[in-house]
Amino acid sequence: MKFSLWLLLFFTVGLFVPPAAGSAGLKKATLLPQWFPQAQFAGYYVAFEKGLYKKHGIDLNILRGGPERSFRKMLADGQADFATQFLSTGIEQRSQGFRIVSIGQIVQRSGLMLVAKKSSGIHVPADLDGRKLSLWQDFELQPRAFFRKYNLRVEVIPQTYTLNLFLRGGVDAASAMWYNEYHSILNAGIDENELTTFFFDRHGLNFPEDAVFCLEDTWRRDPALCCAFMKATIEGWQYAFAHPEEALDIVMKYVNEAMINTSRIHQKWMFERMRDLILPQGKNRSLGRLSEADYQTVSREMQQAGIIKTIPPYGAFHVDCQSQ
Repeated sequence: MKFSLWLLLFFTVGLFVPPAAGSAGLKKATLLPQWFPQAQFAGYYVAFEKGLYKKHGIDLNILRGGPERSFRKMLADGQADFATQFLSTGIEQRSQGFRIVSIGQIVQRSGLMLVAKKSSGIHVPADLDGRKLSLWQDFELQPRAFFRKYNLRVEVIPQTYTLNLFLRGGVDAASAMWYNEYHSILNAGIDENELTTFFFDRHGLNFPEDAVFCLEDTWRRDPALCCAFMKATIEGWQYAFAHPEEALDIVMKYVNEAMINTSRIHQKWMFERMRDLILPQGKNRSLGRLSEADYQTVSREMQQAGIIKTIPPYGAFHVDCQSQ
């Protein structure tokens, strides 16, 4: 009888042993990247795999992004606490009354560009006048500003996720991301010296891209969580850039799990270009901070294009976790 009572006490007490200190006190949070797994998000994956989010007190879940998951809906419904998205998208959403804040600007230099074949006679912006171009409908802001700047009249064709129309000569120029589609063009057998490229940031139209957003309520309720997330994320990018091969190993793990049709060579190109865009040479940029000058440049162009009516105040839109 005594032995049975001892066993009962042992197992009863055992059921209520507190969790290990290493897992205690972590705050749960969820991140939604804006696209499928790829090197564009290497810093987040590295921070997760190296335990940097846990180091900063966060039990993070990284969702698989893609076009079927709405940035706005996922944040509004509480399915994601943090989400990455282009700065311009964040400004547009905020101006429409969706109360989000930017807690970190990751990509400081725009990777969006126009690509044309030199054989088509396109060498300078004026050569685009009267030509047929394909543009992504979600990323027309910079090209349209570029056309206004050089007084260009062009015929715009909606662009799909492939560059087949451009490669087959169906359009004279096409949109591309430097870290992604441009490399695909090169892999299709076209040499760089056969191409004319128009990088918008070299024409006074630098629109910083990937930023981290959360609901304004999330920021007000727990600014410590938001800033801890950003600190871990920045450390993740710093570690990734210092250990590129290890970072690529981690990226490929996520890519393979998602069964993405890509290669390590392409992801390496993307990773190296992301480093150039996140840490642009010759520019005084601090990782995670959004410069007010860049913010005003993007906002003014959006206002001029009729995308937004009023410009949200910079101080209400962006919070600087590095000064917290």
